[in-house]
Amino acid sequence: MKILLAVDSSTASDTAVREVAARPWPQGSTVLVLSVAESAHISDAPELLETLQNAARQVVDHTAAVLRHSGLLVETMVLTGDPRGVIIDLAATVDVDLIAIGSHEVRGLTGVLLGSVAKAVTRFAPCSVEIVRAQISPMARRILLATDGSESSEIAARSVAARPWPVGTEIRVLSVVELSIPILTGPYFETKAMEELRGKAMKHAEEAVMSAEQILFDAGLQASGTEAVPSATPKELILQQANEWGADLIVVGSHGRRGLSRFLLGSVSEAVALYAACSVEIIRQTKVSNSAQEWVGDLSRFDPDPCATP
Repeated sequence: MKILLAVDSSTASDTAVREVAARPWPQGSTVLVLSVAESAHISDAPELLETLQNAARQVVDHTAAVLRHSGLLVETMVLTGDPRGVIIDLAATVDVDLIAIGSHEVRGLTGVLLGSVAKAVTRFAPCSVEIVRAQISPMARRILLATDGSESSEIAARSVAARPWPVGTEIRVLSVVELSIPILTGPYFETKAMEELRGKAMKHAEEAVMSAEQILFDAGLQASGTEAVPSATPKELILQQANEWGADLIVVGSHGRRGLSRFLLGSVSEAVALYAACSVEIIRQTKVSNSAQEWVGDLSRFDPDPCATP
């Protein structure tokens, strides 16, 4: 497994470093430590740019020492440019499996949100992404696996099943019942019809839970407290369940879709990443082969949050 750990001198970055160092990874995993010297507005100040590059190198070297002390294989890299585009493009170029990045949260009108770099990586990265928040114990941990029975959710479950987790780790599988109502149908439904829809939705949610649970069981992992939650908004229920259970990590599959020039996450996975109190890992099905440079041109246009606050 190849992990790209993006670091800087912030506290959020320190938290991500400690988490990557503490977590057990598949045998032979390599961590590529990257720090980006942001060159915006200093193209005419070469001495300042050199200072930023030296500072980035110090951060990378310190991080590498911490990770190597934990027994991890480490590579390092310092690059220059817009951190958002550099991280995304490098992930596509070197065939990364997972990007780990600190949350860099800022407080705005809608509460605590991701900073621009973490938000860009969450939305545009060509691979799986983990937004690391509070450091969790290297011992047993609680993982909330959200599933809707889709292929993306199955891939997320298999990703969790393939990892070595500390003894005593609890995994809760959560599926939210969603009613599928035809768009062209009128707003009023007979009671019998609504009950049939609810029954089908509940059955689908239960099957999604059982499928994910079987994947974990086959890998020798015990999924505890699996459940299908009654009808509600998925992102709200996932966040609520994570908070009430005290989850350390939420894992959710991505329903990414390519637009004309963008790679977008589904609204549920992105909303969870933006607003969760704990770390969130978004599992993507495939990597995008196109250069991320075409996405970078859109970065300045996605500052408005597409997801309503839960």
